[in-house]
Amino acid sequence: MGSESNTRLLKDYQAYLRVEKGLRPLTCEAYDSDLKIFAEFLEQRDGTLLTALQQDVTGFLEHLRTHGIDSRSSARKLSCLRGFYKWLLLDRRIHHDPTVNIESPKAWKVLPKSLAEPEVGEMLERAAMQASHPKARATELRDRAILELLYAGGLRVSEVASLTTGDLALDAGRVQVRGKGDKERIVPLGRTAIEALEMYLREGRPHLARISSSRRAGEARTAAVRPAANQQDAVRLFLSLRGMPLTRQWIWHLVKMANSAASPHMLRHSCATHMVEHGADLRSVQLLLGHADISTTQVYTHLALGRLKAVHRAHHPRATARNVASEEAAAANHDDSVEAEREPHEERA
Repeated sequence: MGSESNTRLLKDYQAYLRVEKGLRPLTCEAYDSDLKIFAEFLEQRDGTLLTALQQDVTGFLEHLRTHGIDSRSSARKLSCLRGFYKWLLLDRRIHHDPTVNIESPKAWKVLPKSLAEPEVGEMLERAAMQASHPKARATELRDRAILELLYAGGLRVSEVASLTTGDLALDAGRVQVRGKGDKERIVPLGRTAIEALEMYLREGRPHLARISSSRRAGEARTAAVRPAANQQDAVRLFLSLRGMPLTRQWIWHLVKMANSAASPHMLRHSCATHMVEHGADLRSVQLLLGHADISTTQVYTHLALGRLKAVHRAHHPRATARNVASEEAAAANHDDSVEAEREPHEERA
């Protein structure tokens, strides 16, 4: 009975995530997987999702820890549970949230891995050299544009894969991106990324689009694909050699080919890390990355501490006074020590 009630509840929640929250299928699947793991844990304790207590949640986190699940994965599952029980409260199916006052594992705030600036620079320069060759193929122009876009805009791999030609506004130096929950944001692009995209649109994509047109014409004759799907493929920004829209997996493979230690997500984190290191504020980075909550961006906080200290020393009156006093005291100590060193020599003279 408990298993059946859990299954019905999860189906309702999936419908809520898809219809009301507008989350993408892969995100919904990830939430469903995490909740099913928790439901199985509860069933072993003769409980259900509706009857779960705070000790069940803490027991679940401990269960994950003892089974070798890392802290970030555990924290993600806890975040999933919080969203689920918030929905149950709003829907008045429960009267108490069992996730209240439960802290996320500390490692959740660990800074994501990123590449050093020279590593990214070398990867992009290599791609630029291949694309600038007189006999460069359409795919090399495309690959350079993708790498530049991932790093320049900090885009998610799914966001790059779903871009259309209409999303670009290169004359204004920006691109419109649809992120998680179909939320749209405007991402500014640098000169190098704009040049790479313009070259791909001018010399690379037309060749791939012709292949795509031939393929669509053949499929239309055999009625293998719906017209709507054909139209969607026609406007997709990045196309394969077969004229098909690129998949997330293919873009991941492309980045690995460019640098075996990198990944699309690592380029996204590199974008944020390097911006903060060069003085960007966290609010701006949050808007660029499309984080719904500033707490997600705060993993980069410690990178900004050095700049924050320098700004404090330069602009806070107390910090300035203290620095001046310290410098004057140091100078006075230095003068005293010099005088002390001179006196014995003068006596001997």
